[in-house]
Amino acid sequence: MAGARTTASEGVAGAGARVAVTGEAAELLRRLTGRHGPLMFHQSGGCCDGSAPMCYPDGEFRVGGADVHLGDLDIGLDRVVPVWMSAAQFEYWSHTHLTIDVVPGRGAGFSLEAPEGVRFVTRSRLLEP
Repeated sequence: MAGARTTASEGVAGAGARVAVTGEAAELLRRLTGRHGPLMFHQSGGCCDGSAPMCYPDGEFRVGGADVHLGDLDIGLDRVVPVWMSAAQFEYWSHTHLTIDVVPGRGAGFSLEAPEGVRFVTRSRLLEP
């Protein structure tokens, strides 16, 4: 799964990619990177804010053998934003393509966007062959 790269301007991933980011979410990620340094996502499995994508400074959330690297988001900076999900949750989502978006309102988790008055959400669709 590793290595899928999607540019912010595409909005949706190219063939075979599992993750993408909307332009609005990419812009927020660039601002957050300016404040917090390199970022990462871990797709929450029901803790805190349901199943929201949680954004952390890269390395603050420890990933390991029980996590799946879904791909990387190219937001137009020197470094991509990796997206992870627990292997157990991936069993449920393995047939989907995920797009990280942002909407008004505060989530209930520890994600970095919370003070901005917005929250990241995951939009999904069936993964095309």
